[in-house]
Amino acid sequence: MVANSGASRRPASPPHPAHARRSASELLTFAAGLGRAGRLSGVPPYRGSDHVGPDDGGRKACWAARDEFWRCLDTHTEDAPRCEKLRRSFESLCPQQWVKYFDKRRDFLKYKEKLETEGFHPAETDGKS
Repeated sequence: MVANSGASRRPASPPHPAHARRSASELLTFAAGLGRAGRLSGVPPYRGSDHVGPDDGGRKACWAARDEFWRCLDTHTEDAPRCEKLRRSFESLCPQQWVKYFDKRRDFLKYKEKLETEGFHPAETDGKS
């Protein structure tokens, strides 16, 4: 049997300064990735490609721009270029990924509305399978 020498054991590392003054519940919240107000305390919100999304005011502005753009499209179905200024506003106020999602969502909602009003009509086939 070989005696365990102290050289093979790593000394305990001192606690990280950010963790040293926190209670157990604060550490659990911190470890989960959330600090007070929904983010790590002392860490600024992400910017650029890592940005998780706009704050409450930004979301409301985005949704308002989307709703105004969609209202314009509903009003001017035959004259979509008339809504181009609202489209640019919508794109400037919303994250790009949201714009893509909202565009797909609108297409789906319009398709669903058409199905509900006109019913489903399968495409006619020429008999070849």
